[in-house]
Amino acid sequence: MRFFESHLSYCTNIHPSETWEETQQMLEGHVLAVRDLLVAEGSLGEWEPFAIGLRLSAVAARELLEGDHLMRFKAWLAETNTYVFTINGFPYGSFHGTRVKEQVFKPDWTTRERVDYTKDLFRILAAIAQPGTGASVSTLPGSHKTFSADESIIRTHIVEMAEFLEELSAESGLDFHLGLEPEPLGHFENTEETLAFFSRLPVTEAIRRRIGVNYDACHFALEYDEALSALDALTAAGIRISKIHLSSALAMDPRDPVALAAIRAFDEPVYFHQVLLRQDDGGIRRFLDLPDFLANEGNGAGCTEMRVHFHIPLDAEPAAPLRSTRDQTAAVLEWRRQHPLACPHYEIETYTWSVLPADLLRPVEAQIAGEYRWVLAEA
Repeated sequence: MRFFESHLSYCTNIHPSETWEETQQMLEGHVLAVRDLLVAEGSLGEWEPFAIGLRLSAVAARELLEGDHLMRFKAWLAETNTYVFTINGFPYGSFHGTRVKEQVFKPDWTTRERVDYTKDLFRILAAIAQPGTGASVSTLPGSHKTFSADESIIRTHIVEMAEFLEELSAESGLDFHLGLEPEPLGHFENTEETLAFFSRLPVTEAIRRRIGVNYDACHFALEYDEALSALDALTAAGIRISKIHLSSALAMDPRDPVALAAIRAFDEPVYFHQVLLRQDDGGIRRFLDLPDFLANEGNGAGCTEMRVHFHIPLDAEPAAPLRSTRDQTAAVLEWRRQHPLACPHYEIETYTWSVLPADLLRPVEAQIAGEYRWVLAEA
């Protein structure tokens, strides 16, 4: 949907779908149901186009590019008054119902598979994106720190993507841009590391126009980077804000034994739940995953705040003494008011529905509609 001068969607990575057939079923079922809920409650006009933040696996992307699938999908978008302006290209393979964890970073940007997959996503956008909306893909921050990736290869592939997107933009007349998404323990994960990585990229017009940051409010909150100063620092450095993920993390006081007991309900085997604690001296202590923190109850000693990479629905706080970082998401929306033209694409991204504790669980369409209501009220 239109979101002031920008566009707003929710990311369909919340719904399991790995093949194109499964993706079609997801779109026909969940996505249209969310749209109808928003129309029924007045959050979306009856005749207002509804935006889809599409997630396509590598398998689904290849299948969509075969035969007449793409032509038929474009016709379906027109028939349902829906449109796609962005694709989540971070998860290459399976993203639900199996152990994802570090696999979501594979293949990374040192590989040809990642480059080819991302080009496929932009080829799809070239065929279906509407004039004037722009077209973005979000992707991982190069690699994961534990992979010890060769950054020179990452940079070479990013330059290749920038040149590819420059040509595709010239051919189509669309504004294509790739957003690298900093994440805790990613190859670059916070404002400082993101600025440093971009400073090592070649200074070219293609890089400036086509390569940017996908700013995930949850991820930067995990790093204790205040939203207003982080976004200002990135834009001051000339880095494009390709897309903003409206999302929040889990937070608590690690000195509270009740909170330490409650956090165990969020320990589940599918996704990475990196833990970052702010120490008394202002430093940050990091754990690869929530089980690594929970293995020793003394791991929070000398810390005043703990944040966990577990996306919490924007409109639903966990029971006290746990809380979320949605104040930082509200700050992102304040930054949007201050800089209305700075980012064209916004996306609600709470993919953890299937692993939420029972007290936070609602029908998935109701959760997504509730998050839209929160965003529109805060905006």
